Amino acid sequence: MSSFFKMFFASLLAFVVVVLVVFFIVAGMIAGLTSQEKSDTGKKAVLVLDLSQQFHEQKQDNFLADLGSDNQYDIPGLYDIVRLLSHAKSDSAVKGIYIKCGANSNGFATSEEIRSALLDFKKSGKFIYAYGDIIPQKAYYVANVADKIYCNPQGGVDWKGFGIEETFLKEALNKLEIEPQIFYAGKFKSATEPLREEKMTDANRLQLTEMLNQLYDRLLAGTARERNLDTAVLRKCANEHLVKFASDALQYKLVDGLRYDDQVKDEIKSKLNIDKHDMINFVSMGKYENAVSYKKTGKAKIALIYAEGDIVDGKGSSSQIGGATYRGYIRKARLDQDVKAIVIRINSGGGSSMASENMWREITIARKDKPVIISYGDMAASGGYYMSCNADSIFAEPNTITGSIGVFSILPNMQKFFNDKLGITFDRVKTAPDADVLSVTKPLTEMQKKYFQNEVDSIYYTFKSRVAEGRKKDMAYVDSIGQGRVWLGEKGQQLGLVDRIGGLQDAIDCAARMMAAGNTSGSGYRLVEYPEPKNFLDLILGHYKKTMSLAAIKEEIGEEGFRAYQSVSRMKQMVGTTQARLPFEFTIE
Repeated sequence: MSSFFKMFFASLLAFVVVVLVVFFIVAGMIAGLTSQEKSDTGKKAVLVLDLSQQFHEQKQDNFLADLGSDNQYDIPGLYDIVRLLSHAKSDSAVKGIYIKCGANSNGFATSEEIRSALLDFKKSGKFIYAYGDIIPQKAYYVANVADKIYCNPQGGVDWKGFGIEETFLKEALNKLEIEPQIFYAGKFKSATEPLREEKMTDANRLQLTEMLNQLYDRLLAGTARERNLDTAVLRKCANEHLVKFASDALQYKLVDGLRYDDQVKDEIKSKLNIDKHDMINFVSMGKYENAVSYKKTGKAKIALIYAEGDIVDGKGSSSQIGGATYRGYIRKARLDQDVKAIVIRINSGGGSSMASENMWREITIARKDKPVIISYGDMAASGGYYMSCNADSIFAEPNTITGSIGVFSILPNMQKFFNDKLGITFDRVKTAPDADVLSVTKPLTEMQKKYFQNEVDSIYYTFKSRVAEGRKKDMAYVDSIGQGRVWLGEKGQQLGLVDRIGGLQDAIDCAARMMAAGNTSGSGYRLVEYPEPKNFLDLILGHYKKTMSLAAIKEEIGEEGFRAYQSVSRMKQMVGTTQARLPFEFTIE
C-alpha cells in the first residue's frame, strides 16, 4: 500500500509540475501576443481615415495584431479618432490627411463628430485630400471638408436626396395565422407598426419626414458652406437628377477633379515634395493610435462610461448595455473618491424598461455626490433617454436621434400557426389561471390583455415622470413632446430634452469645469474608461468567439440579410417584456 501512495504522489507531483510549466509557457505566449510594441509614425506621414470602417464608441481590440495580418492594429474608437486628429494638428511628422470616402459605415452623429474634428484639424494649415470611386451622400458630407475632393472619372457622386423604406409584415403574419398581440403607449411609438399595419401611420410618416428633411437640410447647408455653393442649386441637382455621371459632379462643383487613384497619389507626392517613385508614408489611424501618446494625464479622475448597444436586463454581452453591468460601472465611479466627475456616452435606441429604470436610479444617486454629464452619439432614444434624463447636463450632436418617450410590449399568439400550419398541438396543467400568461401557444384572455396594457400605461407614466423631474418640466408638456416621437438633437435642445449641442469632448470639458468648481482646479484630469479593456483570455473565450460568429453570419448572408437577422434577434428580446425602445429600425438611402 505504501508503494502505491509513493507512486500516486510522485505522479501527482509530476502532473502539477507539468501543469505549471505549461501555464508559464502559455502565459509567456499570451504576453507576447498581447504586448504590442509602439509603432513609428515616420517622416512626412499622411494619416488615412477610411470612412468604410465603422468606428464604435470604444476601441475594438484586434488580438491577432502581431500575427502578421493585414489589419494589424486595433480599431480606434470614435473618441480616439477625435483625439488623434487633434493631436495630429501639432505633430510635425504628420503632413496631412487622406480620406477614403467610397463608403461610410457610420451613423449621422458619428459622421458629424468626425467632420467637426477634421474642420478643427484644417486650422493647422495641413492638407486634407479625399477620394472615392463613387462617393455616397453620407460619406460626401464628411469628405466635403477636404481641400481637394476627387472621384473616379467613371464613378461619380451619389446625389439624389435621402429616403427611408420600411417593411411591413402584417399580411405575412395573417397568412401564417400569427397574431402579434401588441400593447403600446404613445401614438408615435411605431416600433410595432411593421407587425400591425400595412403602411406607415400618419404619425410615423410625419416624424420620419421631419427627421429626414432636417438631416437633408444639414447635408445641403454643410456642403454649400464648405464648397461655396448655393443650397438651392444643390437641391435642384437632386430633384432633377442632374448629377448622373462624374462629369456632372465636376460641372456642379461637388468635386475638384476627376482622377484615378494613382493620379491622386501622385498629386499627394507632389504636395509632400517627394520623388514620384517613392512610396507615400500612409499611416492608418490604428497605427497612429499605437505610435503616439494623446491622452490627458492629471491627478483627478473623470470616469468615462461607454454605453453602446441595446439595453437588456442582466449582464448583457459586450455589444449590449446590460442593466446590471452598467449599474455596477456607475456605482463604482460614484464610490471611487478619486473620481471627481462622471461622463456617460450613450449610443443606444433603448430596450428593457426595467434596466433603463435601474440605470436611471444609479445616475440619480451618483449626481448627488459628483457631476454626471451625458453625451449622446448616433442615438439616445427611448430607454437610452430614460436612463439619462436626470443627469446634470446632456450634450447631443445636431443630428443625434433622441426622445422617443414611449413604451410597448409584444406577445405573439402562434396557436393557429402551430395547429393549422404545422399540425402541432399543446396541452398544459397549471396551479393558477395566469401561470401560463407568457405562452405564445395560446391567445390572451381579455383580462390578460387589460393587464398588459395597464402595465404599459403605468411604465409610460413613470417614464414621463422621470423626464419631468430631470428636465424640470410639467407632465403635460412631457406628454406633448413624448408619445413615442423621435427628435433630432437640435430640435431636442429647443424642446428642452437636450441642454447643449456638442460632441463627447464638449461633455468632458463641461465635466472638467464642474470638477474644477469643486476645488480640484489646477490638478488637471485623466480619464478612467469603462468597460475596461479585456485581457487576452476574455477575448479568446468570449468577445472574440461571438465576433467571429457574427462576422461569419454577415459574410454568408450579406449586409441586408444581416440587418434582418439583427431585427429578428431584437424581436426575440422584446417578446413578453415591456420595452422602451426606438420606434423603428431603418436605413437612410
